[in-house]
Amino acid sequence: MNSKRFSICIVGGGSTYTPDMMEMLCLVKKEFPLRKIVLYDIDEKRQKPIGEFGSILFQEYYSELDEYIFTCDKETAFTDIDFALVQIRQGGLELRELDEKIPLKYGVIGQETCGPGGFAYGVRSVLGMIELIHDIRQYSKDAWILNYSNPAAIVAEATKRIFPDDYRILNICDMPISIMDIFAPLAGLKRTDVEPRYFGLNHFGWFTHLYNKVTGIDVLPVLLDKLKNGHCDDELHYTDKNDDYWNFTFKHLEKMVQDYPYSLPNTYLQYYLYPNTMVNHIDPNYTRANEVIDGREKRVKEYCQSIIDLHAIRGTQYDLDKKYAQESHDGIEQATVAHNDAHATYIVELAMSIAYNRKDTFLLMVKNNGIVNNLDDGMMLEVACQVGNHGAEPFHVGEVPTFEKGLLEGQYAYEKLTVDATLEGSYQKALQALVVNRTVVDTDLARKILDDYISVNKDYFPKFK
Repeated sequence: MNSKRFSICIVGGGSTYTPDMMEMLCLVKKEFPLRKIVLYDIDEKRQKPIGEFGSILFQEYYSELDEYIFTCDKETAFTDIDFALVQIRQGGLELRELDEKIPLKYGVIGQETCGPGGFAYGVRSVLGMIELIHDIRQYSKDAWILNYSNPAAIVAEATKRIFPDDYRILNICDMPISIMDIFAPLAGLKRTDVEPRYFGLNHFGWFTHLYNKVTGIDVLPVLLDKLKNGHCDDELHYTDKNDDYWNFTFKHLEKMVQDYPYSLPNTYLQYYLYPNTMVNHIDPNYTRANEVIDGREKRVKEYCQSIIDLHAIRGTQYDLDKKYAQESHDGIEQATVAHNDAHATYIVELAMSIAYNRKDTFLLMVKNNGIVNNLDDGMMLEVACQVGNHGAEPFHVGEVPTFEKGLLEGQYAYEKLTVDATLEGSYQKALQALVVNRTVVDTDLARKILDDYISVNKDYFPKFK
């Protein structure tokens, strides 16, 4: 066992992703020993059942912990921590629903992080993240802040400006990892068998290589050939594992490869490359937010409450040894495969690479500074990086093609204007942000959507003038 034990705070402890994250920490306790785990949330009612679930979980599966608490007090949560795993959602699912439904009234994309929905969520997240980082730094100036909070590209642009020298803030996303989990088997490999090369902005990028870690051979051409031929679900059977939204999304990735057959795109590019198709595919009265509320939210609440009612996990239908198989306790790679939840595994893998200076490869958002020669040096790119206890060391990409360059420059202009508008309280820049976004374009539409967002976001937005 490693001699040092670490302290972790999960920020957004009431998130439905928190139970998976806590279970993952149990699976890797030999490789990543902890002395303290804290859950922090501003919503006591939402966090309480997940916190109580954690009490049972850690009593049975992590008796080595010195301390486990769940709290709404900042000083209690952030004092003496090594890692903050951040997954906040400013405004909750209630405002996510409005983010999605308001633009759909006008025939414009309604999505959580893309288009106008990403703008509204981004404004809220920027303000929330800046306050949160100041709070964490007040009590733990050297803690690593590993941020999942969306829209990650906009958050990364803001944190770059407000905390320019803080290399211990890392903005990450699990979507590229999920893509690798789903499609690496087309080459007969697991996600953990390949090392990616990737460039873009968050939710707006492309895989250019997937290297087999053993042979060094790039297996991406194998994936692309199979995706171009279609019918990949016959081999992968992902429709057996996902809901209708994700099945459509992964199937749509095949079409994107068929139309642009030289790289593997992030699934979120479907909203920018096929906006009319996506608008027509979405039910304006029952969006993804409703599916999450009626699906994952309900399932996780029921899961935690069932365990609370039983006062036990071991020996029940929820026993982790049955759920993940005993051999999954023998290392991070085995635990990753057994756990099969990209959100939980990726952030724990990242924390471990930092803690033990492993220099493993991750896709992170970092300032360009010449990584891509023909893009703005200030752009917060999502690229492959080696990560150790000195932070992220990105791999050089070189020049990107004209098509991708044009898309990225337009998207980055939107992200910059969104952050400008938020920090300056500028209505003009907020309007410009929406107009420059590929999913809106029209000024009159942008003004209607913006005014609607301002009316429902109240204290979550700055006073735009």
